[in-house]
Amino acid sequence: MAAAPESPSPIAGPRGGVDLGGTKIQTVVVDEHHEVLGQARRPTPTSGDPLGVATELAACMRDAAQDAGVATSELAHVGVGSPGSIDARAGTVSSASNLPGWADLTYELGPVLAEELGAAVALGNDVQVATDAEVRLGAGRGYRSVLGVFWGTGVGGGIVFDGQAWHGQGGAGEIGHVCVQMHDGLRCPCGRRGCMEAYAGRGAMERRARELHGEGAETKLLKIVRKRKRDRMTSGVWAKALKHDDPLAQRLIRDAVTALGAGVASVVNVLDIEVVILGGGLGVRLGEPYAERIAAAMAPHLFNDDRPPPVRVAELGDLGGAIGASLLTPHARA
Repeated sequence: MAAAPESPSPIAGPRGGVDLGGTKIQTVVVDEHHEVLGQARRPTPTSGDPLGVATELAACMRDAAQDAGVATSELAHVGVGSPGSIDARAGTVSSASNLPGWADLTYELGPVLAEELGAAVALGNDVQVATDAEVRLGAGRGYRSVLGVFWGTGVGGGIVFDGQAWHGQGGAGEIGHVCVQMHDGLRCPCGRRGCMEAYAGRGAMERRARELHGEGAETKLLKIVRKRKRDRMTSGVWAKALKHDDPLAQRLIRDAVTALGAGVASVVNVLDIEVVILGGGLGVRLGEPYAERIAAAMAPHLFNDDRPPPVRVAELGDLGGAIGASLLTPHARA
């Protein structure tokens, strides 16, 4: 295994990081050694428009700054990991289908936040920045080619080649939209059919669970949601249902693992990477037993089945995306 890339010089002063997910907004303030000085979390809005999401995001970043004892204007910069297609130089996010009102438009998230927070803002893809953080600080240390698989509201991917993040034209790593069912596939949140995310994304799994429950399938999922006073089936809700051997939860998770095995193996066949890192809300919550199940589901589909890549659980946990976002560097504007 080749040596890991050298880390860049530390940035002086505290900086902010934001992980913008389909279920939650997680923010941190870290120091030059990546130690967390303050943190905050808020639910992601389920309705409205990108401005409403940006407003909530800015409020959550202010919460973390207050927890750290600083003002947002004192931060060296704020990095944001967002779903969708990212234009880092323009500061825009496009086609973020898991966020309200964002599926079919481009929004200048960077400039809006910079004005709100009084600090420079850098944007990156949410899964890519979390993957980069794992390569520098977590489960990906020591590897030069990495595939991050973040199993949460959707299924996102991050790619590192030769120690460098691969962004493509701004939309690289969308492994959730690898086709795993050629004919009569389930409808994906992106609008297409047969995508891996249509079977394994938590949002799609919840829609399927509610449909099947309406058709008479027995499940404790909705009871757990009500008891926890949630409006969505979070990773904790799924974990609780699995713990109680809920038949519908087990069925849908089994389908998700099967889809992940086929989809991730297909990407590995193309990229021939050294390690797969499993993160995201469900990936981290379900942990090592499910990393092993996904590895087993990959095995029948791998071309180089004599040397399968290990599947490792992300070490940075729920804060990995926000810490990874804090590693971003703002682009100079013309």
